[in-house]
Amino acid sequence: MSAVLSILDEPANPLDTFERIAARYDWTVERNTDDEINLIVEGSWSDLHLCLNWREEFEGLHLACGFDLKVPAQRREEVARLVSLINEQLLFGHFDLWKQDGVLMFRNGLLLCGGVEVTEAQCEALMELALESCERFYPAFQFVIWAGKTAEAAIEASLLETQGEA
Repeated sequence: MSAVLSILDEPANPLDTFERIAARYDWTVERNTDDEINLIVEGSWSDLHLCLNWREEFEGLHLACGFDLKVPAQRREEVARLVSLINEQLLFGHFDLWKQDGVLMFRNGLLLCGGVEVTEAQCEALMELALESCERFYPAFQFVIWAGKTAEAAIEASLLETQGEA
């Protein structure tokens, strides 16, 4: 009986909640370990790859979201400037550019200290923020990488709000 009670007292793995949400949206899910889940979500511009890690020792969730976009070496400095400008606009999370291999990603985290259990609403919000940020700024990254524009021109174009329909 005490073994059953100890299992019931154990907080649920937060990644289980993300896995349920992914199943509801019919997203591709890969889970090889208890502390990591990988999702593939079809975006408007490219597939988005979400990797969620549960770090029990910190009682924290880490989310990384990347897209199929690699920054060529000759454009990394300008893209790094763009990342800095974009991050100034974000209230939660941030973009990173791994200069060594040119990988861009959006990262965010959620601390659940003291045995707090994650809610489905928190999981949804964490993923939604990542997906929306990647979708919103993907064209700005493309603008700098492939059109050769400056970081300032790209951020200006991405912050322009359109109204109505064409």
